Amino acid sequence: MQLKSNILVVEPDDLILGLLERWLGEAGYTVVARPLRKLAETRTREGAPHLIVANVADPRSAAPLLQSLREAYSSPILVISARFRRGLGRSMDAARRLGVHRILPKPFTRGELLAAVRESIEARS
Repeated sequence: MQLKSNILVVEPDDLILGLLERWLGEAGYTVVARPLRKLAETRTREGAPHLIVANVADPRSAAPLLQSLREAYSSPILVISARFRRGLGRSMDAARRLGVHRILPKPFTRGELLAAVRESIEARS
């Protein structure tokens, strides 16, 4: 199987981090999974990802994390968050305000995650 793209996953919850790593890895992506506390190590050891999947617990206080990611990488950012509800218009507006490619509200299915990842990577090309 040919590997698709490198994806950096930034998630503070180790269980969710493991699940995202498994789902993305099974889909053929090369995954660099890092808890928030180890993000600085990733910047120095890993190459630039094709996509960043970042959990944002509170969109109102997400600016420092997102700014840090934008400064380190030119990659598109897919935000996952339990703070957002389903509804295309609202999450697209919020994504624009946060300066990210897309927001995927939790909970989401494996299929929804993979579709959002694929769309985010394709939009970059």
